[in-house]
This record gives sequence, structure tokens and C-alpha cells, in this order.
Amino acid sequence: MKTVFKAILFSLLLGSAPLVMAQQAQSVNINNADAETLTQLPGIGDAKAQAIIEDRETNGPFTSAEDLSRVNGIGDATVESLRDQIAY
Repeated sequence: MKTVFKAILFSLLLGSAPLVMAQQAQSVNINNADAETLTQLPGIGDAKAQAIIEDRETNGPFTSAEDLSRVNGIGDATVESLRDQIAY
């Protein structure tokens, strides 16, 4: 019985690996995403999405996750929560 349980558990773990990789591949490029795409990020609504677009148009591209903190309304906690979901 333990062997069957281990086999099922192992196959479930292997089966979820592509899903995890797919989620990581779905990062949002904050330098070229439109407002609708940016709002898919947790904690980013319409106003913050527009602020991100305006900031990159005014100050140039984001070169790190930390650069997002230059956008009014986006603090260190938000940057940390988005770190694995954004590209630049």
C-alpha cells in the first residue's frame, strides 16, 4: 500500500512541474505591457498600471524590480510580491 501511495504522489509531483514552469514563463514585461496586461498583476489596478506606463515613458525603462518603487503608490512590499512575476 505504501508503494502505491508513493507512486501516486511521485506522479502527481512530476505532473505539476510543467504547470509551475508555465506559471514562471507567464511573467509580465513591465517595459512593454499595456495597462490591461499590467492589471493582471496582483495589487496593480487601473491607476497603478497607468502610473507604471507614464513612469516608463518619462524616466525610461525599468532595469530592475526595485525600479518599480519609483512609481507613486508602489512600495517595497509590492515590489517584493511582484518580483517573481515581472520581467524587464
